[in-house]
This record gives sequence, structure tokens and C-alpha cells, in this order.
Amino acid sequence: MWTCPECGRNFAGRNQVHTCAPLGDLDRHFARSSPQVRATFDAVLAAVAHVGPVQVLAEKTRIALQVRMSFAAFMPRGDWLNGHLVLARRIDSPRFLRIDTLSPRNVVHAFRLTAPAEVDEEFADWLAEAYQVGDQQHLRRRP
Repeated sequence: MWTCPECGRNFAGRNQVHTCAPLGDLDRHFARSSPQVRATFDAVLAAVAHVGPVQVLAEKTRIALQVRMSFAAFMPRGDWLNGHLVLARRIDSPRFLRIDTLSPRNVVHAFRLTAPAEVDEEFADWLAEAYQVGDQQHLRRRP
């Protein structure tokens, strides 16, 4: 891991291109959101906690979840939580609003959550899979 000497953020690659900016306050992202939006995000964090340790990065325009690299991002709105997961494969599900293939093993799946109940077993499984991408386990050679 490489730590930027300017902003102190950790990255998987040395001299990772990024915008040096101090991390903000997590609560600021929810200042204009309904309590249900924060409860939905808290359900996401609870699901990720079952997988392993994660850094929650309150950036200027989003909240990123990172292990070695960011694997999920969330943008709270008034009554819902927009976000995306980075997976190593494409998953065709009506729950995803858009799917963008950045490379063969980095596929961004955009979604919208409106209630904590939507962080169900299926979504938790996708979070766990994205966590593995964030830990770059999908790049490791298998014996």
C-alpha cells in the first residue's frame, strides 16, 4: 500500500492518480436526507462488517468503501441512496440501473436503495463479492 504524503490517503498503487482533498464528515452527506436513507447506509455497513474490515471514506461528492481499493460508492439523496459496486463479472439483475464494463474484471453496477430491507441476502452477497474486488483477490493467481 502507498500513502499519499499530501492527503494521507492509502492506495494499492504507488503514486496513484487522485484528487488530494481532506476527507469530510460522514454526517454531512446525510444532512438533507430522510432518516431512512441513513438507516439504509447503516444496513450496508453492517453487511460489509460481516465480510471484513473496511475504510469508510467521506469524500466531497460520495462515500467510498475501500479495502486496498474502492469497491463501492454511495451518494445519499433526499429519499434514496444511489451507489455502485465494482464486481469482477457482469450480473444482469433488474436491481441494477446501469452496468459499465471498465475492464474484463472491473464491472461497475449502479443501483438505488430506498429502504434498509433492500440490503437483503442477495445484496449482501454482491457486497461481499465487491469486497473481494476491493481486496484485489480477483487478481491473485490461483494455485
